Amino acid sequence: MNRREYLDWLRGVAVLIMIEAHTLDSWTRMADRESPWYGKAIILAGFGAPLFLFLAGVALMLAAGSRIRKGLTIEQAARAAFRRGAWVFLLAFLFRLQSFLLGGAQFPRSLLKVDILNVMGVSMLIASIGLVFARTLRARLLFYTGLTAAIAMLTPLIRESQLLNGLPDPVEAYLRPLSGLTNFTLFPWAGFLTAGCIVGAWLNADVESGFLGRGSAEREGDSRASDAQLNLWLATIGAAVALGGYLSSFLPPLYPHASFWTSSPTFFFLRVGILLMSVPAAFALSRVWRGLPLQEFGRASLFVYWVHVELVYGVFSAPIHRSLPFSLAVVAFAAFTLMMFGLVRLKAVIVPSRAIAQSKRPR
Repeated sequence: MNRREYLDWLRGVAVLIMIEAHTLDSWTRMADRESPWYGKAIILAGFGAPLFLFLAGVALMLAAGSRIRKGLTIEQAARAAFRRGAWVFLLAFLFRLQSFLLGGAQFPRSLLKVDILNVMGVSMLIASIGLVFARTLRARLLFYTGLTAAIAMLTPLIRESQLLNGLPDPVEAYLRPLSGLTNFTLFPWAGFLTAGCIVGAWLNADVESGFLGRGSAEREGDSRASDAQLNLWLATIGAAVALGGYLSSFLPPLYPHASFWTSSPTFFFLRVGILLMSVPAAFALSRVWRGLPLQEFGRASLFVYWVHVELVYGVFSAPIHRSLPFSLAVVAFAAFTLMMFGLVRLKAVIVPSRAIAQSKRPR
């Protein structure tokens, strides 16, 4: 099947949100951080990391489905997904090593800090194992839905549990926040990736035998219509999940000690509903505006992440750390985004993609 370019488009939006989050956090002066506009910008910024994790789950399942359609067994597809997760997990430590060498920090504590790549890698490893046990579309939907709900509902309990106190700090930091060791934790952040797995399995439905009551040849020949139908269902389900999360926020809390903005299942499901709706929104908007720059950003998301974090938080921009008025920080964000897009274009010229390189080989 053709590549779903609207997912690249959506990942490009996530890249923009990520850059906005980091530049405004690093460069805005303290006096402006109480302004209403800064608060609104930070709320938007809070969707960057969930969207990246969510799309990683979608991609994991789409890649597994593609391999199965090409003749690989489920076990072989699961091993490929597991290797991908292990590679991302290794990249997390290489990224921390780069930050240590360029910026300097306490050794080895800084190398053990749990960041988004750590959580993404471990979550992908867990999700890939699930492929072996969930061998049908129905089983995958049930498995990843149950896993997502379990992660959300266990998060407040994990954060308050005394049973984890005896774990080594580098291990405990993967489960709940520890000062100086944690930027992200598996609870609840892994739930966004497993929610993406639900969507990835759902988008693979048009090639699942017997689904939608159509034959295989007809499904493959009408993939765009099928995508439209699947995305319409996603929009409906996402709206229901988001509305349920919002309405439940007015009920007495199920976990009295949970923080709404960090560990509450209510806010988690509200965000999951919005993430679900973002896929059909991207499907519709990408047909009105193809947004090729966004697609390029999306396909180079790991490169952008790897480069920009050090530029934004590291020694290269030290003179403007927490020193710009909010309005000027927004201008700097826009200029920095254009510079990053230029780097993406330059990278594409220097290191052509695998697809382009293969197309140029003599046959």
